[in-house]
Amino acid sequence: MSQLQHTELLGLSIQELTDLAEKAGEAPYRARQLFDGLYRQRWQNLEQFTPLSLDFRRKLQDEGFTVGLPRIEKKFVSVDGTVRYLLAFADGQSVETVWMPEGDGGEAGDGSPSGDEELGDSRTWRRATICVSSQVGCAVDCAFCMTALLGLKRNLTAGEIVGQILLVLSDQQADLQRDRLNLVFMGQGEPFLNYDNFMQAVRLLVEGVGIPESRMTVSTSGIVPRITDFGAEPVRPKLAVSLNAPNEALRTEVMPITKKWTIEKLMAALREFPLRNRERVTFEYVLLGGVNDEVRHAREVIELIRGLRAKVNLIALNSGPDIPFETPSEERVKAFQNTLTRAGIPAFVRRPRGRDIYAACGQLKHTTELVQIGG
Repeated sequence: MSQLQHTELLGLSIQELTDLAEKAGEAPYRARQLFDGLYRQRWQNLEQFTPLSLDFRRKLQDEGFTVGLPRIEKKFVSVDGTVRYLLAFADGQSVETVWMPEGDGGEAGDGSPSGDEELGDSRTWRRATICVSSQVGCAVDCAFCMTALLGLKRNLTAGEIVGQILLVLSDQQADLQRDRLNLVFMGQGEPFLNYDNFMQAVRLLVEGVGIPESRMTVSTSGIVPRITDFGAEPVRPKLAVSLNAPNEALRTEVMPITKKWTIEKLMAALREFPLRNRERVTFEYVLLGGVNDEVRHAREVIELIRGLRAKVNLIALNSGPDIPFETPSEERVKAFQNTLTRAGIPAFVRRPRGRDIYAACGQLKHTTELVQIGG
């Protein structure tokens, strides 16, 4: 896999920017101005960094430095308000990032408003979720996911991960002091197979952009060694695990990665995972009609996660071309959910967002020709 030569400022930490300023003969406080302009102010080119001296800006330009934001190649808007962005990088590769107003990424029952609601000073605030990609394509090869059909092209840099969020925030004119925004690292790619860049992006989002880790969730297919590493991080999002089957044979069929990291190893790692106060592991379970959606499967899930502080998000398959599964009926989804909840496991059916523009879970595949799909 090719990696970009790093002349983009996005992705650099405050220490790296301090080193850059000192090499240019600038005072250390210039690094803080760079850091603030990149991440907090979301400036898109060096000409906007007017707190810096003109001489310093020219030095940066002469050495080939740019801010490094991606550009919007295409933008699709759903009837439900979801927006799917196809974002292009300097080397011609692209990923998808999704804006979901009133999205499913927030925690239920947290007292926050849904949609636009009035504040006391006549402003309005919005609640939305941004679904972020961590790789160009994906190597995990889940049988029900359109992204798997792309294969893996390359990892994203920390700057490319952060850049997606900054670009969407700017395009949506989001105000982090006003709007309640969640980030879910559930777009293209497996974040834990690009672990170092993903974690660098998380730190920059917290320290630079100002999005607290409590508003972020990362989803993994079950990269067991990285789950252990993740639990030791001082700053980390909440953890979600893409489960999708309750036993080894069925999970291997729909998620081949199970051959490498078995359910037994996955559950052992999760039982050792250091949950914070009031935190739960989220299990994501894509329901495939006639495959993993029977009540007996729900009972197996209950036994599998018994004793864990956990909740389950149920996702009826979002269909698409070349996906050999069917969306289950609402009755089967409800029966699955009721089986879990009667056993005391919080279970939620995630509402599909942006299906008509291929923006829903499992549908990110650079689709530009939109057709009516089932479900």
